[in-house]
Amino acid sequence: MKIRVAVLFGGKSVEHEVSVISAIQAMDSMNSDKYDIVPVYMTKAGGEFYTSREMRSTASFKDIPALLKKSRRVNFLKRDGRVYLVDATPKSFSKKNVLAIDVAFPIVHGTNVEDGTLAGYLKLLGLPVVGCDVLSSALGMDKYASKIILREAGIPVLDCLYFSRRDYLDPDDVISKTESEIGYPVIVKPVNLGSSVGISKAVSRDKLATALDLAFTFSDRVIIERAITSLREINCAVIGDGNSAEASECEEPLNAGDILSYEDKYIDGSKGGGKSSGMASLKRRIPADISPEMRETIRATACRAFTALGCSGVSRIDFMIDGDNGKLYLNEINTIPGSLAFYLFEPLGIKYKELLDRMISIALKRARDEEEITFSFDSNILSLGGGKFTGKK
Repeated sequence: MKIRVAVLFGGKSVEHEVSVISAIQAMDSMNSDKYDIVPVYMTKAGGEFYTSREMRSTASFKDIPALLKKSRRVNFLKRDGRVYLVDATPKSFSKKNVLAIDVAFPIVHGTNVEDGTLAGYLKLLGLPVVGCDVLSSALGMDKYASKIILREAGIPVLDCLYFSRRDYLDPDDVISKTESEIGYPVIVKPVNLGSSVGISKAVSRDKLATALDLAFTFSDRVIIERAITSLREINCAVIGDGNSAEASECEEPLNAGDILSYEDKYIDGSKGGGKSSGMASLKRRIPADISPEMRETIRATACRAFTALGCSGVSRIDFMIDGDNGKLYLNEINTIPGSLAFYLFEPLGIKYKELLDRMISIALKRARDEEEITFSFDSNILSLGGGKFTGKK
């Protein structure tokens, strides 16, 4: 009997379209002899799920309203210990149009989905989930919180300044503090976004004000870091869980500017072809042109970071090398990377189909392990005092 996999994608995120591309890539590469694949699209408004065969094609998403009219609106429902995908407004629970789901495979990017929100919803249902759990998803999305954990684990990260929207009620104070404690040039980043959205470089007071305005458009918290002027970006992915972690080959993205932009990642590679292949289409050098010693340092550090943050499935860890002094810094972790970083594992002989199979197996193993953990115990607290609770211990 096939394992039924619900692939969730889309959602209320600025990286909505990237999620669609990544998910369709993955569904095309899954072993259809082993898995019954059910696409589950989440609307941009959030909170609504749809499914249809047409959602296996990127072309169908050129006209999303028309696609939704041809699709079923569905919900997840737990009944008798199993999770089902059912019509959103069923008159009664019956076998008609009901699909029992064995495992959820979220391929989502950005705020409101990749940040642990979706993982928490699926966890509440008791549905096995591919990838990171609630905590590691949240940490991976929060650039400031992850820095704290990684630094505690002895992993090199750049120091930063952290500001909230409330702090930015006094822009001059934020700018003056940045100038006195870091100096120019700096990089301004929203705390909880990916795909370089809202990230910009500032080399002057005016540019910093513009960069802050942009970052606060996308998030209510920002961090500011020293900009490495002689920068090399090196990425490495990891597959595994809390028990084991295996690093991929290293890559060096070849971007035109100082920051690898959203356009570099997802749009430029599709120009002229009418189709985007997501991160797989990005111009890159694989393997990266680095020394064997640096390669092994990056791969080992990537595994340490993956474990320190409690990750599972596949994550991509992005590094920076300061060309002026050769120092290595971990930039950020992507807990659900674009295209699931399959192109980084292929040089090591791991095909995309095998990578997906391993990710699903890890999720099912985690679900089996969690069945052995006690989450409740018998108590008669509600019967004490005739149902009246005093709050006293």
